[in-house]
Amino acid sequence: MRILIAEDETELAKGLKFLLEKNKFTVDMVHDGEEALAYFRCREYDVVILDIMMPKVNGLEALKQIRETGSGVPVLMLTAKAEIEDRVAGLEAGADDYLPKPFASPEFIARVKALSRRNAGYSERCLSFGSVELDCNRYQMTCEGRAVRLNNKEFQVMELFMRNPRFVFSTAHLMDKIWGQDSEADVSVVWTYVGFLRKKLKELNADIEIRTARGAGYFLDL
Repeated sequence: MRILIAEDETELAKGLKFLLEKNKFTVDMVHDGEEALAYFRCREYDVVILDIMMPKVNGLEALKQIRETGSGVPVLMLTAKAEIEDRVAGLEAGADDYLPKPFASPEFIARVKALSRRNAGYSERCLSFGSVELDCNRYQMTCEGRAVRLNNKEFQVMELFMRNPRFVFSTAHLMDKIWGQDSEADVSVVWTYVGFLRKKLKELNADIEIRTARGAGYFLDL
């Protein structure tokens, strides 16, 4: 399951990302409302977590724009603003839940899990390309009766390729989308995970492969 966190306190955002990934969620992390909307337009999310007080576009405005698209994605407002009128404003703007700071980590995870279960699309999320299916609930790839499990980052990379077959992703783009702008990982981690996925596709005897576009990046093709 994929979560979008929009929180301008960098260390808090990193901590929340760690907690969610520890609980088997896939997480995209941004630090302002404008970037949150850009990510939301490009991907499907099971839950969106928005701080109210963010630069460029605040959380309430970002929420309003999300709802204007017709999306019913569950949204958790996470903010230091805990006055009743602030909570009402968030809920009236379309938020599903409201958690004021400071909060306990177990409560945060419990609320995210509760929201994720409300997402009607959760139980049947599956992507396919060629002979391969990617189960977005079980982090599993299958092909003609064979199956392999993917770890968190393998799943994130494969999901990106499966949603955008034949689109060429540069190494820098993959680093930004999967590991994030604040990651301390070396760029070689992209090559490593592409290698892992190629090996698993070969194990499945799949009719698709991750190809290299010389000097440009990687793409999924038949």
